[in-house]
Amino acid sequence: MMELSYYNSLLLFVVFIASYKLFTKRFKNLPPSPPSLPLIGNLHLLKPPVFRTFYALSQKYGPIFSFRFGSQLSVVVSSASLAEECFTKNDIVLANRFRSAKTKHLTYNNTVVITSPYGDHWRNLRRICSLEILSTQRLNSFTGIRRDETARLVRSLSEGLCEGFTRVEVRSKLTELTFNTIMRMVSGKRYYGEECDGTSAEEAKKFRDVMDDMAKFGLSSNLGDFVPVVRLFDFSGDNRKLQIIGEKMDALFQGLIDEHRSKKESSNTMIDHLLSFQESQPEYYTDQIIKGLIMAMMVAGTETSAITIEWALSNLLNHPQVLEKARMELDTHVGQDRLLEEDDLTKLTYLHNIISETLRLYPAAPMLLPHLSAQDCTLGGYHVPRNTLVFVNAWAIHRDPDLWAQSSTFMPQRFENADANNNPYGFMPFGMGRRACPGSGLAQRTLGLTLGSLIQCFDWKRIGEEEVDMTEGHGTLMSKAIPLEAQCKARPIITKIFSQ
Repeated sequence: MMELSYYNSLLLFVVFIASYKLFTKRFKNLPPSPPSLPLIGNLHLLKPPVFRTFYALSQKYGPIFSFRFGSQLSVVVSSASLAEECFTKNDIVLANRFRSAKTKHLTYNNTVVITSPYGDHWRNLRRICSLEILSTQRLNSFTGIRRDETARLVRSLSEGLCEGFTRVEVRSKLTELTFNTIMRMVSGKRYYGEECDGTSAEEAKKFRDVMDDMAKFGLSSNLGDFVPVVRLFDFSGDNRKLQIIGEKMDALFQGLIDEHRSKKESSNTMIDHLLSFQESQPEYYTDQIIKGLIMAMMVAGTETSAITIEWALSNLLNHPQVLEKARMELDTHVGQDRLLEEDDLTKLTYLHNIISETLRLYPAAPMLLPHLSAQDCTLGGYHVPRNTLVFVNAWAIHRDPDLWAQSSTFMPQRFENADANNNPYGFMPFGMGRRACPGSGLAQRTLGLTLGSLIQCFDWKRIGEEEVDMTEGHGTLMSKAIPLEAQCKARPIITKIFSQ
């Protein structure tokens, strides 16, 4: 028996080597690549954070290079000109997404707008997102929710403050704000904080537990996606874990839909709005499609915004002169007699510059979601075979010294000139092309209102003399390695607003 197992393993190894040589012989004009190993390809070179590893490799092999995730060929792009090739002449060819165990179990077998293959189903999902969820009209209808959640954040921060500066932890409060904002838009419920309106304690805990599991397992890599023998045996049990999380998530979302369907009166929520189309267009608004849209809103609209606000506030603490200029702008255009409103944001150009510069230096998604080539194509004069993963390193492009003067320095004033960066593919915090994030409008409103309110309502300074540590974490999303703590003091507006 052991002898048979040995020969089977040997045969598998020989087949892999032969297939690898046949593949590389067939495609001779691939982008340059670091030397790879049998079975694992270049995985031994992959060290977190991935965007820095890929940037280092681009310095050695050029702005386009090949990288083997086990048996899966990938191509990494690190320049604006190559990104332009991806999202113009190759936009349709590269409009597919990679299928993995994670996307199978957590995105309804790759039927969610984020992971769905390019085609009629994806176009329908994109239409729903653009017209029925994230249009200007729909976003305006939820203005009150965003205003209320921002006011709750301000009140929560102010309640723990004494007359002087008080040490505060920021990340958890920002996470509460973004999750509650999205879920109130989706279902009318709050799941985080002391006031879980419309939600029982048990239901809120179930929701938070599922979200924690998704963050823990859903954003991690699965070796079995790239090494077939690992996928075959599932040594770590990841597939089963993902399946359980997916089932819990589905039960939670289905419960929300059933609850809204059973109500006699509809409310201004995403679920009610989409259910109103089920009778007339059942094939386009199935329960699974609605659950998938809820999932997409949760994944794309919560952590990313919280992460960006934390980076922005960290930058302001390290650059107090920028913070002071932003405060003066708010005092001039809004004052200290009322809270900032979304309608005020168009007048706050410097605040927008701060947000843009934060997104440039610290994009929440430093590597754009990988694209999958539907057929052979060329990039930078190199051959890219069908079913190749294509990564765009937005972090590297955002810090390209050929595009940005003093590219590693936080300089919001660089965005004062509308033509500050003449290359439109040099700045892509929300992606590019037809698979770009459809929620950029919602993100910009959330970022502007939240960061502006924190500046308007509080004085901020660092804990000590040392600058805030700006080291990145190792996850798929680029959060701070060390959560932000700062000293905070309420400004006079707090007394005026909350004493009324």
